[in-house]
Amino acid sequence: MPKNLEISILLDFYGQLLTEKQRDVVDYYYNEDFSLGEIADQLGISRQGVRDAVKRAENILIDFEEKLGFVKYFEKIQKNLILIKQSADNIQLMNKNSSFNMNIDKELNNIINITNKLIID
Repeated sequence: MPKNLEISILLDFYGQLLTEKQRDVVDYYYNEDFSLGEIADQLGISRQGVRDAVKRAENILIDFEEKLGFVKYFEKIQKNLILIKQSADNIQLMNKNSSFNMNIDKELNNIINITNKLIID
């Protein structure tokens, strides 16, 4: 995964654990695509101060993920939800192509609807 995307995702999960200034700097840099100079002007600090703040916040976010693993766990859940949905779709198709059972179809529709709500694109 590209580092920009990785940090952006980590910010979504752990951003509230950063200071407001750290969160703003990382958000401007990774999500808003501001340059270090633009962020420095926006926050009234030096360009080097912005760079240091970005690097410090990156390390903090990475450390949170290494210790807590929420992003990794979330991605694992998403992958498994997709597999569950695919299996339900396959069973539903087999049910339609054999002796159709309305109760099976209803339960499969419930599974598919629930997984669709939980899967994040």
